[in-house]
Amino acid sequence: MTITQNIKVAVDAVVFGYNSTDGLSILLIKRKSDTFHGTWALPGGLVHEGESLEQAVTRELNEETGVSINYLEQLYTFGKPERDPRNRVVSVAYYGLVKPDIFKLKAATDASDVAWFEVKRLPTLAFDHNEIISEAIKRLKGKITYEPIGFELLDEKFPFSELEKLYMTVLDRPLDRRNFKKKIMKFGFLEETNEKQSLSGAGRPGNLFQFNQEKYFQLKKEGINFEI
Repeated sequence: MTITQNIKVAVDAVVFGYNSTDGLSILLIKRKSDTFHGTWALPGGLVHEGESLEQAVTRELNEETGVSINYLEQLYTFGKPERDPRNRVVSVAYYGLVKPDIFKLKAATDASDVAWFEVKRLPTLAFDHNEIISEAIKRLKGKITYEPIGFELLDEKFPFSELEKLYMTVLDRPLDRRNFKKKIMKFGFLEETNEKQSLSGAGRPGNLFQFNQEKYFQLKKEGINFEI
């Protein structure tokens, strides 16, 4: 049986940004190409010959946005025949979580602009990128119930309330604050320091916390169940 294929392979990157002021956001580019010209989309593109998927998504992200991330996790493969009006393209999507203010954005190659958008205020998107983002959000919400997050997103020392706010933002729901703190502290990857947070108004300043790097990355590797 003869099988004829004319399928191209692409990669797309769902990069979540977080800070305590703006909450959770997603990095998007404005397309310069004819297809969906001027429409916002995820950074990404076709995989080059002799290039791994990981190399391709790292390259595309850096070329189109100026952002470099050490680790992006593979999310899902999207391959509906009609997802790209030009030809048959199968896209392998990746996602990651970063602190936006450590990067200087720079649009280039197929992008005419690049910007962060709040997750709940996304513009109209090209291709099936709404679907890709929805899958990434579901994955992120599931992941933080069994793997600690925050080391890459919070300051070196921070009030515990900032960690609470991070989890509530990603989960998009309130937490039982007392139980949350008890559950987090029992795992040993968070340490209370003797330093106090600075308060502009009235009130007693609380102690700052920091991550125990060795324990944090050990638990990330092993996987734990927070039951948040």
